[in-house]
Amino acid sequence: MSIIQVGLVDTTRKLDAQFVQSVAAALNVQVMRDLPQFWNVRATVMYLPDPKKVPAGVWPVNLVPKLPPGEGGVHLDKHNQPYSLVIANPGSDEWTIDASHETLEMLVDPNGNRLQSSRSIAITPDGAIEDSAGEFNYLVEACDPCEADGYAYSIQGVAVSDFITPHFYDPVTTPGTRYSFTGAVKAPRQILPGGYISYIDLETEEWQQILWVNPNQPPTIKDLGAAGDVKSFRVWVDSKVSVNRKKANYTRPLNQSLLDGCKKRRSKLSKIALRHAKLFK
Repeated sequence: MSIIQVGLVDTTRKLDAQFVQSVAAALNVQVMRDLPQFWNVRATVMYLPDPKKVPAGVWPVNLVPKLPPGEGGVHLDKHNQPYSLVIANPGSDEWTIDASHETLEMLVDPNGNRLQSSRSIAITPDGAIEDSAGEFNYLVEACDPCEADGYAYSIQGVAVSDFITPHFYDPVTTPGTRYSFTGAVKAPRQILPGGYISYIDLETEEWQQILWVNPNQPPTIKDLGAAGDVKSFRVWVDSKVSVNRKKANYTRPLNQSLLDGCKKRRSKLSKIALRHAKLFK
């Protein structure tokens, strides 16, 4: 299997270059150490200092100041190769979780069309999500069910996204099985508050989503209809999610304790790096 190369690119030219380089290093650890434990992926992540130079074969994760309505996430270029767009501003480090999210999803399903058949789920009258009698084709989006910042974790002082494992689609819960990397997801097809999942109802051939966009409200089912002739299911689904999030009028809360802890750790690691460099003089 060939190694996929991902490049983190600051197109805003406003972010601290050392920090972006540190984020690229942390994402490299995540995709080389954590992701291959569960997904058959071989990849590296590098920092690209010049947004006008993207080496051939590299899948860029472009950090941008803003996005047009309905856009974001993973896209396909004119050669049908994936790239990602992530909003990043100097005022907050939260973008590192989004960059991790999009990198992982791009690697697990580069074209955005990977489907996994598994038991259907439904929302009960009391607002719980549980298995039902049917069968769905789920769009494999590695971070969406556990995408809320509260489930992120730290690598080298950088906050990164939790992600589901292939066992997420198992028929039943089994002891000792990890359904997401951090263990926050406790059972197959569990959607955590702040997350969502997209699927084709095989009885109707229509797309639906279960959205728990606002953790303070019960989850809801959104009918998306037929996708039609689209190049990427994920791009199409992301546009629908963007609209539904706007309708929900809800802003995702920061995991401030994690971000503060990451900043303190980066400060410690910086001091250690300066001291370590003196060993080679």
